[in-house]
Amino acid sequence: MTMRTPLPGLPERVSIYEVGPRDGLQNEKTIVPPSDKAEFVTRLADAGLRTIETTSFVHPKWVPQLADAEELLDVLPRSPELRYPVLVPNERGLDRALANGVTEVAVFGSATESFARRNLNRSVDESIGMFAPVVERARAQGLWVRAYVSMAFGDPWEGDVPIEQVVSVASRLMELGCSQLSIGDTIGVGTAGHVTALIEAMTAAGIGVDRLAVHFHDTYGQALANTLAALRAGVTVVDASAGGIGGCPYAESATGNLATEDLVWMLNGLGVDTGVDLGKLVETSRWMAGRLGRPSPSRVVQALSPETEQ
Repeated sequence: MTMRTPLPGLPERVSIYEVGPRDGLQNEKTIVPPSDKAEFVTRLADAGLRTIETTSFVHPKWVPQLADAEELLDVLPRSPELRYPVLVPNERGLDRALANGVTEVAVFGSATESFARRNLNRSVDESIGMFAPVVERARAQGLWVRAYVSMAFGDPWEGDVPIEQVVSVASRLMELGCSQLSIGDTIGVGTAGHVTALIEAMTAAGIGVDRLAVHFHDTYGQALANTLAALRAGVTVVDASAGGIGGCPYAESATGNLATEDLVWMLNGLGVDTGVDLGKLVETSRWMAGRLGRPSPSRVVQALSPETEQ
């Protein structure tokens, strides 16, 4: 195991927002049965993860990997210690979430027009207009609401995305009444200086670091460096996917989400508490890799797997 060597300026504790069951599995070719998804979520909780984004109430035509949302939620054990947020794209999705006893939801916006059109078939303005009644109704029902802003560092069709453009969209999403904003590097092109500058711009616009989370993809091997930059800037919530599952369909050779194991290894070495049992997490990701029929892309999972221990 790694030696714990703290660095100044980092938080004592980081909350990991686990996205493997939703963002991870929805981008995998293999469709995992609900019984295995339920076991996946249960194993993640047993490893110490307390916030696990479980599914999305999107039309099954668009995301067949998550067509079993109701069935999955029906068998998951509920506990006040566990948070199971779900993604809702519109009011119909919210209706389904409410009918299934969901208490936390997320909406998924875009910083760019190109991705908004491709992902939501709407402009940025139209998508925010679609989210407005979702957030209003969710808040009225006492739900916690998260907003994602994707393509925050670069867009495969538009190239560089100006920081002020990202902040503008983010501010509009938060003005709807969302409690947390996850800044997404959807194609993994961000670097540490860019991360720092964007977070500083967010705080200058009135979105404090206590309301921010970061969501990095490791396409160019920058996810951990970018995470460290975000932590130095005061962010304490980091999105990650167990085993690094979930590729990015918008960039060649994309390795998908930051692996939760890689994040935990780094944080353990920095003396930052996560409450996560790395051994149990690695075992869980190896189990899911078997269900997906491919090795885990997580470097830590690979390093700690028995077949590599020679």
